[in-house]
Amino acid sequence: MSASSYVKCRKPGLRDHLRHSWGSLERLECHDGGVSLRPPRESIPDQPGCYQFLDDHGRVLYVGKARSLRSRVSSYFQDPAGLHPRTAQMVAAADRVEWIVTTTEVEALVVEFSMIQSFQPRYNIRLKDDKSYPWLALTTEDEWARPVVTRGARRRKTKYFGPFAHPRSLRRTIDLLLPIYPLRSCADSKFDRHVRSGRPCLLFDIKRCSGPCVGEVDAETYATYVEGFSAFFGGRVQPILDQLHAKMTEAAEARNYETAARYRDGIAAVNEAAESQELVLSDRADLDVVGITADDLQVTALALHVRHGRVVGRSSSTADLVEDLDEAALCAAVLRDLYGDPASAVPPVILVGHPPLDDGLVSTWLSERRGTSVDIRVPLRGQKRHLLEIAETNAVEEQGRDRLRRASDYNARSKALLEIQESLGLDRPPFRIECYDMSHLQGSAYVGSMVVFEDGVPAKSAYRHFSVKTVAGNDDYAAMAEVLQRRLRRWNEESPTGVRGFAAPADLLLIDGGPGQLGVVVAALAAAGLENKVAVASLAKRFEEVFRPGRPEPIRLARGSEGLFLLQRIRDEAHRFAIGFHRSTRGRAMTTSLLDGIPGLGPTRRARLLERFGTVRGVQEATQAELLEEDWLPESVAVAVFGHLHPALSSDAPRSVSSQADSEHG
Repeated sequence: MSASSYVKCRKPGLRDHLRHSWGSLERLECHDGGVSLRPPRESIPDQPGCYQFLDDHGRVLYVGKARSLRSRVSSYFQDPAGLHPRTAQMVAAADRVEWIVTTTEVEALVVEFSMIQSFQPRYNIRLKDDKSYPWLALTTEDEWARPVVTRGARRRKTKYFGPFAHPRSLRRTIDLLLPIYPLRSCADSKFDRHVRSGRPCLLFDIKRCSGPCVGEVDAETYATYVEGFSAFFGGRVQPILDQLHAKMTEAAEARNYETAARYRDGIAAVNEAAESQELVLSDRADLDVVGITADDLQVTALALHVRHGRVVGRSSSTADLVEDLDEAALCAAVLRDLYGDPASAVPPVILVGHPPLDDGLVSTWLSERRGTSVDIRVPLRGQKRHLLEIAETNAVEEQGRDRLRRASDYNARSKALLEIQESLGLDRPPFRIECYDMSHLQGSAYVGSMVVFEDGVPAKSAYRHFSVKTVAGNDDYAAMAEVLQRRLRRWNEESPTGVRGFAAPADLLLIDGGPGQLGVVVAALAAAGLENKVAVASLAKRFEEVFRPGRPEPIRLARGSEGLFLLQRIRDEAHRFAIGFHRSTRGRAMTTSLLDGIPGLGPTRRARLLERFGTVRGVQEATQAELLEEDWLPESVAVAVFGHLHPALSSDAPRSVSSQADSEHG
């Protein structure tokens, strides 16, 4: 990629700078009465690249890519009547446009995906993965890989299979395969505990684990077990059955009937597990089938993952249709989101109902992701066409179900934000609301919380905890002032890039409390020079009244209104988040205090002691002899630890008479 080349177009505040840079500006009236400044066409590079529209807070509204930045960016600056309504709305809300030049279109596509994932723009299609489906993960980054049923984000260096419809059936399949391929299935903490003790767990005794924790299996044999698991969930069932049949026959001919019976049971288990994988293609192909359906408001994509002719998983994603895209552009956007994650497996063939825009570009990008060529096809007949129709039919049904789930929630959130805007006298609906709360125990373990709601739903990645450092005693006002000063200082120091996080500006700051707490916020904003840049309100618990600066009388929202319900939910979430952090902070303080003040026991030895015995309770339950047996722990420190935790039972017995220490402890 070439050196980043950013060019900005702002509203009247930077008009003089733009005139100096570009010579002249063309003014274009927007549909909402605002004025958008258009950069001269010749000032925009006629090269591939990625562009973004930002609002006056620096939040990224839209990210796009183009073969020619000049043609694409200029197309937005026309009579709004000729634009799609959502595009015209985005241009009207934008404060400036920025772009970065790339050397190729493929690089522009990579940059576009990265920026969409980072900034999550409001006017971009962002397919949301259906996290309700479980996946099978093989932790191949571990020395001894294990199968794990997981949900949510995927990690690199881990092999994933699925997703599957039901976690119970997935776990049943794993249980059926473990006697054949005895991988460890225990958590890392349990595995480490058995490594230290040198004793295997019950799963080893019942032949459902090969015992890598105690050296009962070598790495080469264990790798064959991992490969067998991968082969089965990758759809390669018949080679596994053939191998088991051959081993069963060999064992029977050698009159080793118990071994032959185990292989017989293994064949039955594989057949039973394979019943959940439907054979749909006679040519045993590896491919994904992507069905896409869209209306004026929403797009849904459903992918069937076919490996060796068997459907091994399905996944569905939905997104609000906030861009004006035809079928080709929509298909390209869907493929970009489905396979943009580095952890996503890209198959050699992808079946779609319509060729994507810039088919060669998308295929090239996917081929680079996979490492070998990727073919995007539109099947016209036969089994693959039938499979595509099934995917499209399921996509339509999934969209209907999702619309039913979301309809009441979306309408309620929109109504709530409009009610808050009207009742509080805000200039616009508060898209991003931040709420703060404090928690302490008689002035100790003072903590604060910041929760963030965007478009009426929690943005948990933007939540923040604060440990109050400068307040002594019980002083909520001073603690709140410290938290706000730290947050607002970061707000000023960090350039608002549009990323959801600490630097992103808020439309409304909400405080749990009354006029006193509100005054603290107003003073903190004034000290930071932000008093006119963000709206502030406080919600008092007693009568659920809202206080605003400059209004002596509280604002009373109607009981049962969506606006009041949303404010209460945000306030309660901030309280819950603060209480949870306070409890964990207080618990850590109480726990670590048991090992504080012991001569010779510094942070490094304390951490190693906890690693050896697991918890502070484990250290308490250890005998003095066990402490003395630790070669890395000096004898005087071991005696001091035991004496500190058991003052009535302490003994100065040396390392050589550990048995005497045991008897004294008993």
